[in-house]
Amino acid sequence: MRIVIAGAGEVGTHLAKMLSQSEHEIILIDSEGDRLKPIDASIDVLTYEGSATSLNMLREALKKNTDLFIAVAHYEDTNVSAAMLAKKLGARKVIARIDNMEYLEHENREFFKDMGIDNLIYPELIAAKEVISLLKETGTTEFMDFAGGKLSLYAQKLEKGAPVLNRSLEEVANTLGSIQYRAVAIKRHDRTIIPRGKEEFKDGDLAYVVSTREGIQDMMKFSGKRNIEARSIMILGGSRIGRHVALNLQHDCQVKLIEIDHEKCQTLAETLEETLIINGDGRNGDLLAEEGLMHMDAFVAVTGNSETNILSCLMAKKIGVMRTIAEVENMEYINLAENSGIDTIINKKIATASRIFRHTMNPNVTQVKMMTGTDAEVLEFFVSEGARITEGPLRLIDFPKDAIVGGGIRGEQAFIATGDTHIRFGDKVVVFALPSAFDKLNKFFTSDRK
Repeated sequence: MRIVIAGAGEVGTHLAKMLSQSEHEIILIDSEGDRLKPIDASIDVLTYEGSATSLNMLREALKKNTDLFIAVAHYEDTNVSAAMLAKKLGARKVIARIDNMEYLEHENREFFKDMGIDNLIYPELIAAKEVISLLKETGTTEFMDFAGGKLSLYAQKLEKGAPVLNRSLEEVANTLGSIQYRAVAIKRHDRTIIPRGKEEFKDGDLAYVVSTREGIQDMMKFSGKRNIEARSIMILGGSRIGRHVALNLQHDCQVKLIEIDHEKCQTLAETLEETLIINGDGRNGDLLAEEGLMHMDAFVAVTGNSETNILSCLMAKKIGVMRTIAEVENMEYINLAENSGIDTIINKKIATASRIFRHTMNPNVTQVKMMTGTDAEVLEFFVSEGARITEGPLRLIDFPKDAIVGGGIRGEQAFIATGDTHIRFGDKVVVFALPSAFDKLNKFFTSDRK
């Protein structure tokens, strides 16, 4: 594909890095040359210095057939204008990042489609939905559902006392009456491993596990985790993410939201009628204690400051809060935060890039998500007729070593994949893959292998 990205901020740069590892032609536009210089030096992309709303600049960037135009500059009006112009200049599909919830209302989406914009991406809403999903699955650090929950991906931090420690995948499989879950990846320190039968689980590993509904309880038992129902939640930060989370949970849970800005508190109180809004500094441990932090089931820190979010979550964890979630937008802090004891790190740039990344994949990809803190992706493929993956059992078809099929859905039935599994036309399968496998996977899930 030929892909033009407008905006070399963190989302645009992250996308360019991800896409440059596949067989795409990438063009990156930004008005600030200082942003483009390090990209030129480290990534195989073509860069243009100039405004994404300049007709001359866009004509130059789009002079060849362009499959996808992605506008992820800092300002919403720049993205909307650039996307509309790119469509008029011949881009087949255009995506714009926005900051206005109103634009996502059904009639407004149709309005933007009539103007030529195919998709609108709202990073804060994507991140808020991740938080809400994680608060419903408190035993995991990341979570993704397939086929309405028939199959799910869980990421679980393995700590001392977990029954699975120092046991290999083969040993665990041999103790099961039927295979209802499977580890598809292990993050150990800064390395992501696609595990095979002899690989052992170690203290501190982050294990990514695909499970059927029937396997969830056993999986939790082996990892030493348990799900608790989060009924009382404290949110630090009245950001867009904090407001969306509170708005969605306030009817079913006891929600307290702490915000340092007095005027913002007044605005929040008008829309969050069932949320207790507290004006105060969340860095003050005494304030958090006074507001009952130790009695909370979950603590969510989503201020605009990564350091504040990390430190407040560590404080909550030390007090004994079962579930802590921190928004960490500084990419350099993610691994540090993950290893500090915080349960889950969310990053709206990574979440947004994953959502956009789907549009660059094989058309048979029905879902895709990048795992925070790794370069790996989880992909759900629809298996087309005649696809190479249907030619025999997985162990005999030379499936890429840097990818693994975790399981799938056949009709209404979920299954966990093993080496003896024979994938069929019409199945939906869940694949965990490192970047080096992306192009190879396309050859397994399409019938045209010329």
